[in-house]
Amino acid sequence: MWQVWLIISGICLIIEILTVGFLVFWFAIGALVAMVASFFTDSIVVQSTIFLVTSVFLLFFTKSFIKRFVNKDSKTVTGSFAVIGKTGIVTKEINTDLAQGQVRIDGDIWSAKTETGEILPEGTQVKVLRLSGVKVIVEKI
Repeated sequence: MWQVWLIISGICLIIEILTVGFLVFWFAIGALVAMVASFFTDSIVVQSTIFLVTSVFLLFFTKSFIKRFVNKDSKTVTGSFAVIGKTGIVTKEINTDLAQGQVRIDGDIWSAKTETGEILPEGTQVKVLRLSGVKVIVEKI
């Protein structure tokens, strides 16, 4: 019977590889524990019970264990909104009245304007306050 449990474990691992969740892995471990139990008993009921108990125990234990280390409130900001709060350097004078100005932020060039209409010369260090369309709204640091 140990071969059957080994095959079940392998199938569970293949399913785990093909899916995005970390769920079926614990059933693969449960099948391996049932395989070890098959060396000591021929009862399929005992082996199946060991498989189910081990799998469910690992599933619930690791879920609560992983929650301790994963911060759900932490959200990773991606895309253009990731520049908000970052600092940059003015590469082309920012003059809101003339609708000109550029800022280099993390190696990327952004069109920029100031919130107050202040003119900022090249080389000025700025902080991004928010986005307005495709332009960043900055303030002098």
